[in-house]
Amino acid sequence: MKLIYPAVFYPFSDGSGGYVVEFPDLPGCVTEGKNLEDAFENATDAASGWVLDELEEGNVVPKSSDYDSVERREGGQVSMVLLDMDAYAERYGEKAVRKNVTIPAWLNSYAEKQKINFSQVLQEALLARTINK
Repeated sequence: MKLIYPAVFYPFSDGSGGYVVEFPDLPGCVTEGKNLEDAFENATDAASGWVLDELEEGNVVPKSSDYDSVERREGGQVSMVLLDMDAYAERYGEKAVRKNVTIPAWLNSYAEKQKINFSQVLQEALLARTINK
């Protein structure tokens, strides 16, 4: 899933070339960078993390504002930031979910006697299967 959100870039008041970045549609999502390139990179990371947290909590992701409707303070410049949520979630997603599985009773008994961690085995098998596709 790819998402696009407007970000407002404000130059540091000390004239150092850095920027503070705010996302009007993502409450509390603020980052900065020592230059414009760094600010864009950090903005993409911060917004992706914000959205991933919302998705992992089962919340609806906010709708993106139109470029022309974004309000900004003096000196702020609006730019659209592209988020590749699939790539970000694959790399940084951590929330665990409970799954119920059915296996033969004999296999369950054997695995328990061997002290096999069912969750770990399932995770390893699923990861191996996705990597080998």
